[in-house]
Amino acid sequence: MVSVIIPAYNEHENIRRTASVIGGILSDAHIAYELVFVDDGSKDDTWSEICEANAADENVRGVRFSRNFGKEGAIFAGLSAAAGDCAVLIDCDLQHPPELIPKMYSMWESGAEVVEAVKSSRGRESLLYKLFAKSFYKMMKSSSGIDLDGASDFKLLDRKVVDALNEMPERMTFFRALSSWVGFHTERIEFDVKPRAAGSTKWSFRKLFRYALNNITSFTNLPIHLITLVGVIFGIFALILGIHTLVNYFCGNAAEGFSTVILLILIVGACVLVGIGVIGFYLSKIYEEIKHRPRYIVSERIGIERPSGKADGK
Repeated sequence: MVSVIIPAYNEHENIRRTASVIGGILSDAHIAYELVFVDDGSKDDTWSEICEANAADENVRGVRFSRNFGKEGAIFAGLSAAAGDCAVLIDCDLQHPPELIPKMYSMWESGAEVVEAVKSSRGRESLLYKLFAKSFYKMMKSSSGIDLDGASDFKLLDRKVVDALNEMPERMTFFRALSSWVGFHTERIEFDVKPRAAGSTKWSFRKLFRYALNNITSFTNLPIHLITLVGVIFGIFALILGIHTLVNYFCGNAAEGFSTVILLILIVGACVLVGIGVIGFYLSKIYEEIKHRPRYIVSERIGIERPSGKADGK
């Protein structure tokens, strides 16, 4: 059986359409399935729509958060609830083509433990968004060695991969990178991003920037190394400037005025403050981790039994 995990936030327009489309595709392919919708604290009728979909199809399951915990929490809640021999992560808006799932399933049956769907095109995205995404993926590759160019959350994972991800203790997660970091036999398949079936995107540029910043600092230590690099560059610059100043002093050509000094103080002061800010950001991440709060809190389930001996959100 394949568990299809579908995070949803304010997606009431798409729930029943998505359940019908994916369910029909898997039924036609004679693949046993369950659809696990995760309502990430939606403020519309998303949960009601999930309950209606469950009433129409007993293969539909639902998990509802007590509030919005973010897509990462929704993904891991779905992985925790998944009962299948493999699991597929897919967006609720059908921009990830569900007709690829049978082919991904066939690749899994042939021995692949991770089937990663890679974007051959990024769909209708602005030039700024594409440049931002390209820079982010390049930074992740240079700092962690993981190539995320064209990567998406649309993946099929073997049961052993799901179990490995569920056993990870960290609270600040980046699923797209972690699913590559765990290794296992991985195969790729390309797809074109489709337009949304209904509704509008919930990702603003500000949210994407915060998401990228959180993922960079939770998965790599590149910003810390950049501070060190800036310090080394300014140290070399200061040494050269110091030698130049001493030569001018002994030659009787001491620099006049304080413009250069003031400018240097401003530049160095800005670099120091940025460095302190980056270190503070990492400290805040450590603070969040050591509190060991759950990634999410479940308020309701439908079609899924509560795990015995486990509290919601663990």
